[in-house]
Amino acid sequence: MLRAKLSFAAAVSMLLLAGCSTTETDKTATWSPNRIYAEARDEMNAGSYDKAVPLFEKLEGRAAGTPLAQQAQLEKAYAHYKAGDQAQAMATLDRFMKLHPASPAVDYALYLKGLVNFNDNLGLFSFLSRQDLSERDQKAAKESFESFRELVTRFPESRYTPDARARMTYIVNSLAQYEVHVARYYYTRGAYVAAINRAQSALADYREVPALEEALFILMRSYDALGMAQLRDDSRRVLEKNYPDSDYLTKGFKAKAAEPWWKFW
Repeated sequence: MLRAKLSFAAAVSMLLLAGCSTTETDKTATWSPNRIYAEARDEMNAGSYDKAVPLFEKLEGRAAGTPLAQQAQLEKAYAHYKAGDQAQAMATLDRFMKLHPASPAVDYALYLKGLVNFNDNLGLFSFLSRQDLSERDQKAAKESFESFRELVTRFPESRYTPDARARMTYIVNSLAQYEVHVARYYYTRGAYVAAINRAQSALADYREVPALEEALFILMRSYDALGMAQLRDDSRRVLEKNYPDSDYLTKGFKAKAAEPWWKFW
């Protein structure tokens, strides 16, 4: 009986020792904060974002309360963003701005927030499917716009503001084109009243964007389909006045460019 107990105790000890032997050692334990940062940056530059993130996390703890810890937070958010983990990137940026509202890097945090959503559901383009941005989910576009707008409003002299302004224009074009895309969808299915409503929304909510030319054309064609000659003619006059060389007047829907409108970006 005693021998059995001793054998059991020995087995348990061996298991514990085996478990300890497989415990991964922290190679950064003796590293200085500056070395951790350098190693994390090397991983970032090599495109190994999944390896950079835990290094930045260690640096946050090791350099807590210093500007280097704040830099680590921002770099970690960027690594998440580049790795395609938008949720973690946004959470990290929100935490940074909550903890450091007076940081001189808040402008960059706002800019990166805009970029995260800009490349999330907006995406730059979808080359494989040739999918127009206006045909995609617009929630991220609006959130991206709000981040850029806050940046432009609060930090008009920021180095990131010019690019943010350009992206805001791009997003507005996308949102306007989305309304026109929906209007065109309704028109092609014979839902002329719905097409009119969406075209009018685009005309009412946006100014000086490319999509408005087609919005007026959809209005004109929808009124014509409903036999509303006066409104059709009014829409045509507005179209001719604002776009005197419009191809829509001669080619109809075939006037849509072969390349998507957003290729200018």
